[in-house]
Amino acid sequence: MTDQPPAPDSDIPDGIARDLPGKPTSASRTTLSHIMTANETNLLGTVHGGVIMKLVDDAAGAVAGRHSGGPAVTASMDEMAFLSPVRVGDLVHVHAQCNWTGRTSMEIGVRVMAERWNESTPAQQVGSAYLVFAAVDADGKPRAVPQVIPETERDKRRYQEAQIRRTHRLARRRAIMELREQSTAEGLGD
Repeated sequence: MTDQPPAPDSDIPDGIARDLPGKPTSASRTTLSHIMTANETNLLGTVHGGVIMKLVDDAAGAVAGRHSGGPAVTASMDEMAFLSPVRVGDLVHVHAQCNWTGRTSMEIGVRVMAERWNESTPAQQVGSAYLVFAAVDADGKPRAVPQVIPETERDKRRYQEAQIRRTHRLARRRAIMELREQSTAEGLGD
């Protein structure tokens, strides 16, 4: 891990596009706002979690497309946390930004805020998530993405946290694959 934003070309690992100029975090940061209506509720009368997840994916997809300069697809969603219910009439703001980039993938961090549409009280955080997007070309094949350049201390912290999450995702994937290979070798496969 490093306390610094991505380094100059001489320190870029092999396989990362050196010809793409980096982009600052602010270049693709976005907010999507939506007022919640009765047709978006669950059986408890609050907004269905799936509706919030769609808004999260939409906002993250916009950031991924902006940062990569073209199409990007959702590869995974990590740590979707619902912190408190969203109600009919809430004005929901979904804030998203690119936290980290690899060769063809990007981690997008999303914070979900809600406020009453008819009150002047501050919005409160109601959810958060981390999504990984892969940039693709017209044939659906992975394509290189520009490095993200963290601008603030908060951006740098998010970049470092994203590296930790990536390490954990890869370790989890490796451990599961090893377990499956072992089970298959023992004749216990699916």
